[in-house]
Amino acid sequence: AMSKSAVKISSDLLSNPLCEQEPAFLEMVTAFDTAMKRMDSFNQEKVDWEMGNAGGVVESFSSVFPSLNMAVKRREQTLQDYKRLQSKVEKYEEKERTGPVLAKLHQ
Repeated sequence: AMSKSAVKISSDLLSNPLCEQEPAFLEMVTAFDTAMKRMDSFNQEKVDWEMGNAGGVVESFSSVFPSLNMAVKRREQTLQDYKRLQSKVEKYEEKERTGPVLAKLHQ
């Protein structure tokens, strides 16, 4: 997110009317914009590489440690349950606060 913000800032600077008036400023901002785009590209490649490697490590250990695989499945199930219950809570919070709705919300 930080590199995306830096790219946005550099592109905003590049579209500044001052760049049209000052060639030296335009040259500096263009160099800055190029550097920020390269940095963003590098960061994205690094994130993609890390995500690919982390997935491979977990898969290799899941066959060695079956309990790890079961823990991942339990976590996914618990996360789904949480999301389902959270949507119910949000639904009841949006409704009018009557006795039955408050009782269900508390439950």
